[in-house]
Amino acid sequence: MGETQVSTHEGRSTADPSPIAARTAPEAATASTPPPASGKTGRLLARLRSLRMPRRPRLWFEILLIAVSYWLYSLVRNAVPEQKAQALRNADWIWSAEKSLGLAFEETVNHAVNSVTWLIVSMNYYYATLHFVVTIGVLVWLFRRHPGRYAATRLVLFATTGVALLGYYLYPLAPPRLMNGANFIDTVLLHETWGSMASGNFKNMSNQYAAMPSMHIGWSLWCGLTIFALASAPWARILGLLYPTLTLVVIVATANHFWLDAVGGMACLAFGYTVSRVWYGSLPHRLPKWVPAGSGRGRLTGLRAARLPRPASERKPEPEPETAGARRA
Repeated sequence: MGETQVSTHEGRSTADPSPIAARTAPEAATASTPPPASGKTGRLLARLRSLRMPRRPRLWFEILLIAVSYWLYSLVRNAVPEQKAQALRNADWIWSAEKSLGLAFEETVNHAVNSVTWLIVSMNYYYATLHFVVTIGVLVWLFRRHPGRYAATRLVLFATTGVALLGYYLYPLAPPRLMNGANFIDTVLLHETWGSMASGNFKNMSNQYAAMPSMHIGWSLWCGLTIFALASAPWARILGLLYPTLTLVVIVATANHFWLDAVGGMACLAFGYTVSRVWYGSLPHRLPKWVPAGSGRGRLTGLRAARLPRPASERKPEPEPETAGARRA
């Protein structure tokens, strides 16, 4: 009924589309395909999609970004008004709230661990150093072994730290060791431990009343969850879970934080994961481990370039196989 036409060519018959179908097909395709965005809007959407796609990290850019970000973090954190009186009132309130919950155990842990000199000194150095060493180590591991997940996981860390700065500004809090009328021991001062920015000779270089939230917990839990989600060795995954757990014991034993400060750090980390999930459309560990060699703009990616096949014009001609006659000659 006018839907197909039969044409004969060299004894073979073929069914050709009818003129009606040929006319309606382009119209249907045009109606079902949305018009592409054009102009500035189209370029903006394309740029946004490009930014949200995982790509290989560039070594020079990452070093510069981390250095500048940490400098800004330290600058903003230490520029926040200390508000000593308010920070001490907030510390009294938290201590009272923990007592009402029956969970005010920080003072007991502080005195118990301080009675073992080698243990508390080790914890003082732990508090002063591993906070940076382990975090940087995990970033390097991600950069080398999980380049496709690096940017999303790094975004979690940056968003966590950024929202923590807001907490320091809105809720100044004195650590337990600086409370008035409490019986906490400042273990760094007592044992003259080197390296802590919280006490001793370095105390004037750091805001002493920025205890809420605890970024020792935020960063260590970020490290632990990242290792647990991505490491293949069972012992590494176990260490990943133990690291934030031990960090919680250290911040309490050294009287640098209440355990509620750790809850604040966990809340900041949850915010960081939410930001990364919204931006990349997936949690970091669910993104592809590897990304194509051409996905980064720069050559310095920190990874060996993929060995792609050479173009046909650059390939060397393969030697022709010898014939039997040639071998006899």
